[in-house]
Amino acid sequence: MKRTKETLVTAFALFSLFFGAGNLILPPQLGFKSGELWWLVALGFCLSAVLVPILGILAHARLQGTMFDFARKVSPAFSLVYCFLIYAISIALPSPRTASVTHEMAIAPLFGSPPLLTSLVYFTLVFVFAMNRNSILGLVGKWLTPAVLIILVLIIGIAAVEFRAPTEGTGLRRPFAHGILEGYQTFDAIGAVVVGGVILVSINLKKDAGDYQRRKSLITHAAWLAGTGLLLVYFGLIFSGFLTRPAFDADISRTALLAGISSLTLGATANGFLSVLVSLACFTTAVGIVTGTADFLKSRFPGVPWAYPFTAFAGSVLGVLVGQLNVGSIIAIALPALMFIYPLTIVLILLNVVPEKLAPPPIFRAVVFSVLLFSIPDFMNSVGWAGLLGKVPDYIPLGAYSMGWVLPSAGVFLLLNLVRGMRRR
Repeated sequence: MKRTKETLVTAFALFSLFFGAGNLILPPQLGFKSGELWWLVALGFCLSAVLVPILGILAHARLQGTMFDFARKVSPAFSLVYCFLIYAISIALPSPRTASVTHEMAIAPLFGSPPLLTSLVYFTLVFVFAMNRNSILGLVGKWLTPAVLIILVLIIGIAAVEFRAPTEGTGLRRPFAHGILEGYQTFDAIGAVVVGGVILVSINLKKDAGDYQRRKSLITHAAWLAGTGLLLVYFGLIFSGFLTRPAFDADISRTALLAGISSLTLGATANGFLSVLVSLACFTTAVGIVTGTADFLKSRFPGVPWAYPFTAFAGSVLGVLVGQLNVGSIIAIALPALMFIYPLTIVLILLNVVPEKLAPPPIFRAVVFSVLLFSIPDFMNSVGWAGLLGKVPDYIPLGAYSMGWVLPSAGVFLLLNLVRGMRRR
């Protein structure tokens, strides 16, 4: 009984640490734009925003180290650069974005206060939670996540009952690929390697943490439970966006659409419910990111007692500064970074999940190099430099879908394992 309760609490914590700003505002607009193809875009979105992140948690359960271990097989220097890059991106973009979304959807409509005040109060609380990290699993898992889920179930359930599926189609091209790329904006694959370490450290701090196998089993079961919850919620939100499409203008923004759906389903109480939903979901993600970053710097400087509090404070200050930008600006700024770092993160997760015999250091390095090489065209396209490469992207399989790295990296992995197997014979 105690084991089951612990698994559920950990699963709730994982769900809430994943389910932040982007996870709320992205799915409804996907359903809104995709129309009758909502299920296809939902599959793509859940592939990059659910399956890959959960595999990242499973990789953590297997490694039971820090994020540094994810890229160690390439080289310690590469892993260190990767870690610093990931944490810099996480603390500079998705963490402040949670404050921006909270302000636009929960604070400004009710109080009309300036963004600076919102981000200041918001990240003061984030810092307090980060400095009391022993309470993260209990507070997040036992109280915050159930509240978020109750509000989401109300919105999705009422939308499914009250609205009929519209018959008119949409002009969304490549819905499956569009869903995958939109899943990048959740930052959840990056979140998996960041907050997965937070969960692991929080478990290890408990007196009854148990041995390696017990911790692995706990994290594995909790990950699949959290993944199932995310899958159901994303499909529900995407479906809700599809059902309510006739009620809104075609150019409605992400935040306005979510607010509109909430008003349609929850009526006069929408503002209060939505404020709680946005604030809780965004806040828990910000706490996970700041805590994970502080954990990493503490591990790199074990002899420096102020490494953890200083990093948590610096991350909170950066959140105050960047969190004043609007959501659209932060999403636009994030795109180039995501087109380069997200494919690498996905591949590192997959290489750490497959059996070790299939991913020895030489194969590990070769696959990582191929991903970095074939991600360059997508990155250059995202910053408007596609013309510098001429027609090169046209000859890369899936390049038109901004996923030119997929087949080359998979081909390198399979080919090298085939050659390795033949040599053994």
